[in-house]
Amino acid sequence: MEIVGYILSVFIGISLGLIGGGGSILTVPVLVYLFHFEPAVATSYSLFIVGFTSLAGTIYQHTKGCVNIRAALSFGLISVATVFMVRKYALPAIPDTLFQWETIVITKSNALMVFFAALMLAASVSMILGHREVASPAPQTTLPKLLGFGFGIGLVTGLLGAGGGFLIIPALVLLMHIPIKEAIGTSLFIITINSMVGFIGDIGHVYIDWPFLFRILGITICGVIIGSAMSRHIPGYQLRSGFGWCVLTMGIYILSRELF
Repeated sequence: MEIVGYILSVFIGISLGLIGGGGSILTVPVLVYLFHFEPAVATSYSLFIVGFTSLAGTIYQHTKGCVNIRAALSFGLISVATVFMVRKYALPAIPDTLFQWETIVITKSNALMVFFAALMLAASVSMILGHREVASPAPQTTLPKLLGFGFGIGLVTGLLGAGGGFLIIPALVLLMHIPIKEAIGTSLFIITINSMVGFIGDIGHVYIDWPFLFRILGITICGVIIGSAMSRHIPGYQLRSGFGWCVLTMGIYILSRELF
């Protein structure tokens, strides 16, 4: 099964390069189900892999003029602070067993994966239904709304080890009216910052298998370069709807695996 995991690592990078998200959607299940890491450890490793892979994608997209720095910084401050606090203090404080009654046991690992899948389903619906590029200028976005977006994305990144691309892209496209291809590059930049800060917050709490992480990272960086090149030749609406269907499929799989 590990061979399959290494093969899928290529697609983690392709997903990030092609659609600016979805890397953690693939990374966490691959680490849990194929490499057999505990979900809490998998979320930490996912932050490292997705963070540095997204950095490679950000550099490529920036050379093409597809990174909106202003939009990224709007999310950045509160998001980064939230990620660090959640990974450093909140997540380690959650007990391993959340609920137990007779033969029914709900663990932290189960809850994290179910929460992860539920957010994936919600995000996928917004992307699948939003088929058209928005030609109108971006609406006025208030500071409280930006802070709310940043806090929510930081919370998801901190709890689930997800870069947040499956939430960032719908926010950028559907709420801030940023074109999909610019949203992809901007999402990679935000994911890079959030993931790296989240991983730093884990140091000292989680055993880090550095050789394994660098092997996976090398593979995913190759994938992100391929995906970024491919994205230049695919229409934006196809990227958005395809991303939505990918997220929906993975969300249903995780829910069925954890609940049934």
